[in-house]
Amino acid sequence: MTSVVETVSDIVQPIVDGFEFELVDAEFVREGKNWFLRIYIDKPEGITLEDCAFISEKISEKMDAMDPDPIPQAYFLEVSSPGAERPLKKEEDYIQAVGEYIHISLYEAFDGEKIYEGTLKQVTKETLILSVRIKTRLKEIEFDRKKIAKARLAIQF
Repeated sequence: MTSVVETVSDIVQPIVDGFEFELVDAEFVREGKNWFLRIYIDKPEGITLEDCAFISEKISEKMDAMDPDPIPQAYFLEVSSPGAERPLKKEEDYIQAVGEYIHISLYEAFDGEKIYEGTLKQVTKETLILSVRIKTRLKEIEFDRKKIAKARLAIQF
């Protein structure tokens, strides 16, 4: 059985590709009594409110025309930019983030910590290397990518 996010991603991908946007992420979540389908898009020069409205309209048209309805319950569609702290999901995201300051959450603690922030120095299919500030020193730490729960760009203060 396919999840709602996988089904929606399959529907949305050709739409965003056709208008030269990137599908960054999709989520289908319940908040209180309401369900939300959130689609995050981007393009090299950034996303405008008009871009979000345009893609939202195209997605709505496509999903409303489908029979059977891919999401039978009522939901709110939100299309937006992933923001400054964009998630790193695809291989290409990691490659483009080399040299950037990122935040990673681990499934299990490494050296007593489950959260690290630092500059992404290197990425391979199996590992990534972060330059992390520990007190006053910079230390390069290698992480097994299978142990990374979530990764995103971060703002350094």
